[in-house]
Amino acid sequence: MTQADTLTQSPSPPAGVGTVLREWRGRRRMSQLDLALDAEISARHLSFVESGRSSPSRDLLLRLAERLSMPLRAQNRLLLSAGYAPVHPEAALDAPELTEIRQTVETILTGHMPFPAIAVDGQWTLLQANAAATALFEGIDPILLAPPLNVLRLSLHPQGLAPRIANLGEWRHHVLERLRVQMEGSGDPFLAELHAELSAYSAPPAPKENRTHPLLAVPLELRMPGSDRVLRFISTTTVFSAATSVTLSELALECFYPADAETRAALMKSQERSAS
Repeated sequence: MTQADTLTQSPSPPAGVGTVLREWRGRRRMSQLDLALDAEISARHLSFVESGRSSPSRDLLLRLAERLSMPLRAQNRLLLSAGYAPVHPEAALDAPELTEIRQTVETILTGHMPFPAIAVDGQWTLLQANAAATALFEGIDPILLAPPLNVLRLSLHPQGLAPRIANLGEWRHHVLERLRVQMEGSGDPFLAELHAELSAYSAPPAPKENRTHPLLAVPLELRMPGSDRVLRFISTTTVFSAATSVTLSELALECFYPADAETRAALMKSQERSAS
């Protein structure tokens, strides 16, 4: 395709409401009858909505979206497909209206020191990080650290953290499986592209049998730059409940904790050196 072809190509028209509903019914493996019963409407009515023979109300679309467990971003898309304005606001984390949320995130990340913690959006773009997390990025290719910084790409890229991850095959399998579940649940095409990209990176195979870990969780085993020391982490994910904005619903805090006494001691000692 030439540059002229690209410039003159018309954008794809937005999907109609029936197409969006069928897409999400398929993703949730629900028949028209299943969804109609859950939404307390007739299957005939739902059929007419999906075929374009009936125009749904805003309230009906929101009820269907709830029954389909659609993320807030997808709910907005559904409303737009029917000609309605979105009901769930979206703003950058640094927007004035999100000042309290931003300060809450900063408090959590700072309070997690000396252990690493980051805040990411629904596409794994780094929004904030504490000093312990950014210290782990030492020696990484600056191109990968340029914003927007995608933390999954950073972790598995051959010029990112991947060469320093001692259990790369195992960790890669964990990351790709988690991303696959998120991709299928959200319907975000960006996540599908990201999954394909990360899957194509060269890496050792995942273990054929699951390792048994004392903590019953897959650790991140990370070698420190210029050292043979391996830090071992387990992580937790924190999300905001009852979110009504797209931004807040997609915001997640990834907090890493020491998986052994040696890692805890190393991080505590690092903090003492920084404070002195």
